[in-house]
Amino acid sequence: MVSSSKGESASDGENSSGDAPESDSKRLFTEGEKVLAFHGPRIYEAKVQKAEIRKKEWRYFVHYLGWNKNWDEWVGKDRLMKHTEENILKQQAVDKKAGVDKNTKSGRSAHTKPKSSADAKVDKDEPKTTSAKGKKRKADSGIEENPATDKLIKIHIPPNLKKQLVDDWEHITQQNKLVKLPRSPTVDDILRKYLEYKSKKDGVMTEAVGEILNGLRGYFDKALPTILLYKKERQQCRDAISDNTSPSSIYGAEHLLRLFVKLPELLGYVKVEEETLIRLQQKLLDFLKFLQNNESTFFVAVYDGPKVTEGSSKGNKDN
Repeated sequence: MVSSSKGESASDGENSSGDAPESDSKRLFTEGEKVLAFHGPRIYEAKVQKAEIRKKEWRYFVHYLGWNKNWDEWVGKDRLMKHTEENILKQQAVDKKAGVDKNTKSGRSAHTKPKSSADAKVDKDEPKTTSAKGKKRKADSGIEENPATDKLIKIHIPPNLKKQLVDDWEHITQQNKLVKLPRSPTVDDILRKYLEYKSKKDGVMTEAVGEILNGLRGYFDKALPTILLYKKERQQCRDAISDNTSPSSIYGAEHLLRLFVKLPELLGYVKVEEETLIRLQQKLLDFLKFLQNNESTFFVAVYDGPKVTEGSSKGNKDN
């Protein structure tokens, strides 16, 4: 999940000051309403905290129940569903298809057993509940507990790239397709193109940009096999990556974008000054804009069919 900052919230408010008001009849969700919210490939229980007209349409500030408030964000109506029995079944179906249950570490198991009164206590018991759920979230992602959770760097992924993440999830988990490997351009190619872009734009290349790109490459190579792959992609990864090759020379923009969802948590372990984190955040956002501006070139248009047979897929079920 990608969290939204208070600064982003304030900015949205300023941008909407001149918008023409819409009728209340167009507001689909009300403040305090419990809803189901799409975030990346998953559907989570959430609570609408605010409902305002922003950029001529209703936007909703949601809190994901059982999650730290750092993940609170403004979303549009296309990201929300009514909390009905029918939609809960849809949520559970999505979890099942993604392989999420009590025995896996690929997602939260709380949705397999919807809560009622317990959910109402989440906001009232924030310190205790956040701590417990925070540990669960980190266990699910394969990352140990991070004591710096409240100081996570905020990375706002542009809407087009968020849609790219959702489409990526749907192709792989719902349509049983894979990204054809090796990709072109690769992650290494994209980082090099960004370096060239910055050099031409700024007229000079600072060491800081080069260091950040090297850091991204290092994080990507280490994170891809452990936390950036869906279950159906693991066999493909084992076939594609050998001892003398790195993921950044095989994979492309689709998997690189997934890294930015995990980066806030990964960077939480790095002990740096707050001012340095702010500068890093700005540079990462600039890189995401570069990805967005080159979306048609960097991201694959068509996914391939599965590279493993039904039998071999079952054989690797528990891997």
